Amino acid sequence: MKESAGKVGGGLPSVDARYSQWKYLVPILYDWLANHNLLWPSLSCRWGPQIEQATYKNRQRLYLSEQTDGSVPNTLVIANCEIVKPRVAAAEHISQFNEEARSPYVKKFKTIIHPGEVNRIRELPQNMNIVATHTDSPDVLIWDVEAQPNRHAVLGATESRPDLILTGHQENAEFALDMCRSAPFVLSGGKDKSVVLWSIHDHISTLATKSGGTNDKPSESPVIQARGVFQGHEDTVEDVQFCPSSEQEFCSVGDDSCLILWDARTGSSPVVKVEKAHNADLHCVDWNPIDENLILTGSADNTIRLFDRRNLTNNGVGSPIHIFQNHTAAVLCVQWSPDKSSVFGSSAEDGVLNIWDHNKIGERSGEASKGLLFRHSGHRDKVVDFHWNAHDPWTIVSVSDDDETTGGGGTLQIWRMIDLIYRPQQEVITELDKFRSHILTCSSQSHQDLTNQNS
Repeated sequence: MKESAGKVGGGLPSVDARYSQWKYLVPILYDWLANHNLLWPSLSCRWGPQIEQATYKNRQRLYLSEQTDGSVPNTLVIANCEIVKPRVAAAEHISQFNEEARSPYVKKFKTIIHPGEVNRIRELPQNMNIVATHTDSPDVLIWDVEAQPNRHAVLGATESRPDLILTGHQENAEFALDMCRSAPFVLSGGKDKSVVLWSIHDHISTLATKSGGTNDKPSESPVIQARGVFQGHEDTVEDVQFCPSSEQEFCSVGDDSCLILWDARTGSSPVVKVEKAHNADLHCVDWNPIDENLILTGSADNTIRLFDRRNLTNNGVGSPIHIFQNHTAAVLCVQWSPDKSSVFGSSAEDGVLNIWDHNKIGERSGEASKGLLFRHSGHRDKVVDFHWNAHDPWTIVSVSDDDETTGGGGTLQIWRMIDLIYRPQQEVITELDKFRSHILTCSSQSHQDLTNQNS
């Protein structure tokens, strides 16, 4: 297991006798692509479409929220992000690192004045310019971010008008939100203990009306009624997730400690209900996009649990394949890698974002034996959301709410761990051997520089 330092750097711990000679000779464990101080906390971050490809870097959309104190409106932010390709981000990027500054590689492109706080953002896989947002209301709001006008977030400015409003919840639905990979379907969960399903295509059918939604949303926005409402939880639904290959199958978790699997084709009752999936509230769930038998859950009991849906029964107690333990506070977000079926990330209130590989459980000594591959410890407070980049699978964007440690604001970080960490061990050793003399020279020079500074 490798652990990043609070900023950039860290050592490469030895793995076995052959690796030990390289200890501390590879000083950078990841490419630090951007550290961006946010004036206001952001509760959600998502990669949007790639808009430009070049030789050394790509440009991609990035979706963020800004949760304000009321002195200015809450906003949904669309930014352009320059992502340096692997093995291109070098000393220049690292030397320019300034924790207190805004990154020049993340530039705001458009601002949408959002009706209330943006608690969750999800993009439509079939058209990543279409996003759904959750706020402190029963409704889900749908936005075409390219068609929406750019707005100036000043006090008194009128709210932007959503392109669609999805109704069906009876109480606020603040966090549980997902959009289907295989069809334009939207899934939501809320305080009414319900899971609600919509199809965006219904806006051209009789399910859509021209009247406004709840909480005085603009009357011009078309409103879509739910295709289905699913009852089975006994407390707030905290997260929902579609099966990667189906718009009819999905799962949900909630404050009742339950993991529930649903199939809209069989009715509105649970297919499988695991009543004791964790020892506390469940905050998050993710369904493996490559191996659809695997489901991850994260909880206020500080653990992540891996379930095989073939082993789930209605006997009231879940039997996870493995329990991952390294966080020291509630787990807020879990997400599978889009590239490798055994790898996933988890973030928590302890300010750490862990990368795991369940195929490596028991392979090595120490924390690595538990499947822990890497610890990103660059954030100063709870890491509320992160997202793997599907176009550059080992690049991650993460956001933290720094209110408790700094008195306000948040931090956005874009980073990727060096490929020496996750590539096959023998392949890495062979490559390092090619550059032995160069690494030894650099290491010796770095040691001398440090000695001179301390003398």
